[in-house]
Amino acid sequence: MKFQERVPPFNGEIAIQVIEKALGMSINEAFAEFNSVPLASASVAQVHTAKLHTGEEVVVKVLRPNIAPRIASDIGLLYELAKLAERFWADGKRLRGTAIVAEFEKTTLDELDLMREGANAAKLRRNFKDSEILYVPEIHWEFTRKNILVMDRIHGIPVGEIEQLKAAGADFKSLAERGVEIFFTQVFRDNFFHADMHPGNIFVELPDKYIAVDFGIVGSLSTSDQRYLAENFLAF
Repeated sequence: MKFQERVPPFNGEIAIQVIEKALGMSINEAFAEFNSVPLASASVAQVHTAKLHTGEEVVVKVLRPNIAPRIASDIGLLYELAKLAERFWADGKRLRGTAIVAEFEKTTLDELDLMREGANAAKLRRNFKDSEILYVPEIHWEFTRKNILVMDRIHGIPVGEIEQLKAAGADFKSLAERGVEIFFTQVFRDNFFHADMHPGNIFVELPDKYIAVDFGIVGSLSTSDQRYLAENFLAF
């Protein structure tokens, strides 16, 4: 959980400067309320709570300043290590280290574009419109930019907080069934799925409804991959 949501935050005043520059307006023009103390902080961004002038409670996701060149430097180092492994390690070529780093690079760079994340969230929200089993927050596009994402604030219990869920009366049997249904629906009906479903990104609205956040990484499958998965499920 430390890796997922307890990365040290950057200064809230810097976040305000980033927001004001991106939106071309003061923080007070954009929001009726803005909390400069981060709600959560992760490796590439942090989240602040706010309220729009129209009354909606929202969260504001802000990319870390200068994160792109730092990531580029780290990825460059990974490429060099992969090339060395392929050259000097007997199993290096078989493991295809440079191809793995290239896939990691693509995924990571996608996470740095919050407009893309917003589009992913909007598509997933449309796919589960009026769903009783999964809620996806609405994106506020008028305040979303490549380095800022604003969406409805959600209130739920993190799926990893088992004791808290038990104490609050969560329906674990229904949650288990619905978790499988959500996964199958995303993969086989929509062919568009949330691909970063660690406990820091999944919440529960009692007693048995899921809430998803953080849509920087999504996936889809080829028809042959879908068939392969389906055949394996049938075999099980």
